[in-house]
Amino acid sequence: MNYNQLSVSPLFKGVSDSDIEAILSAVPFRIRKFRMGNLISQSGEPVSSLMIVTSGAVKGEMVDDAGRVIKIEDIPAPGALATAFIFGKTNRFPVNVIAISDGEILSIEKPAFLKLLMGNDIILVNFLNMISNRSQFLSEKIKFLNFKTIKGKLAQFILQKAEGGNSTIILEMTQNDLADFFGVARPSVSRAIGELEQEGFIEAAGKNIRILNKEGLSGLTAD
Repeated sequence: MNYNQLSVSPLFKGVSDSDIEAILSAVPFRIRKFRMGNLISQSGEPVSSLMIVTSGAVKGEMVDDAGRVIKIEDIPAPGALATAFIFGKTNRFPVNVIAISDGEILSIEKPAFLKLLMGNDIILVNFLNMISNRSQFLSEKIKFLNFKTIKGKLAQFILQKAEGGNSTIILEMTQNDLADFFGVARPSVSRAIGELEQEGFIEAAGKNIRILNKEGLSGLTAD
């Protein structure tokens, strides 16, 4: 078990390696190995345990009514899976979880995880923060999916990155990643960036984007 890796996970933030080892020794858990391309969990499958990626990476993706695959996000170690669905009335995976590399997952069954939360205030607060962050992420994701135009999606993404009055941002995601995030084809993203440039909304140089017309970008999000 790589306790150093777990110590940098959101759930165990502020907990030392030795304390993590002691905490886990008091609850049953198992380690599940996976290979690249493996289906880890299927949409609709019950969420019966806390699952933390301790090595490697997985991705969450869904298929819409038209059969298009939409990637929701990549989850590298030490990220957790479906934290917002462990408790509550509908305890089912909302998306398919697929391995994008070889790796391992730490799994703690719900009763044992509940015991862990009740016995450690730091981990309890960390878990509540994880749920809140997850809800905020999904809320923003829904916004992007609801925009009718790709330029609207891209404009909203740029404006969010520019919060705080910045006129220049750095795109941390590749165009392929943006296409997956928006649920569109990659050429569509490239074309939308080009159109935003031609129309004088932005100036793009590699991953650097300079906003030239913030009000115009805001107007696109209403399309």
